[in-house]
Amino acid sequence: MKDIILRIIGNQLSGLESKAADEAAMEFITEGRFARKGDALYLIYEESELSGVEGYTTSLKVTGGKVRMKRYADEGGIQTAIEFEKGRKFTGWYDTPFGTVEMEVLTNEIDNRLDPDGAGTLGIDCSVSLKGLTESRNLLKFEIM
Repeated sequence: MKDIILRIIGNQLSGLESKAADEAAMEFITEGRFARKGDALYLIYEESELSGVEGYTTSLKVTGGKVRMKRYADEGGIQTAIEFEKGRKFTGWYDTPFGTVEMEVLTNEIDNRLDPDGAGTLGIDCSVSLKGLTESRNLLKFEIM
C-alpha cells in the first residue's frame, strides 16, 4: 500500500436534472492509501465530520469501468456497499444512524483516469434515489494529489 493525499469533491444536484454542478458542493482533502492488486486499483480513506460519517472508512475498488464503494466502521455496525457501472442500476440498502433506507443508484458516467502507480482522478456521475426521502444527481471526483 502507498500513502496518498486524496482530494474529494462532491456536488449534489436537487432532483435528477443536469443543472450547474455547484448547487450543494462539498470538498475535502484527506490522507488515504492506494493499492493495486491484479487489475484492481483501491483507494481507501477515513471519513471526516464534513461527510457526516466521521469514524468510518471508505474503500473504492476500481476495475476498468466498474467501481465498488464500501463504507464501514471498524467496530461493526453500519455498513453500506454501492456498485457503479455506466448505464446500470444498483439497488440496495443505505444504512444511516437513523435507520436503513432502500436505495437505487443509476450510474450515468464513470471517468477513470487512475494509473497503476497511484496518480490521477476518478469521476462518478450518478442519480440516487433514497426511497421516500430524496432524489438527486451526484457528481463525485477523487483526485490523488
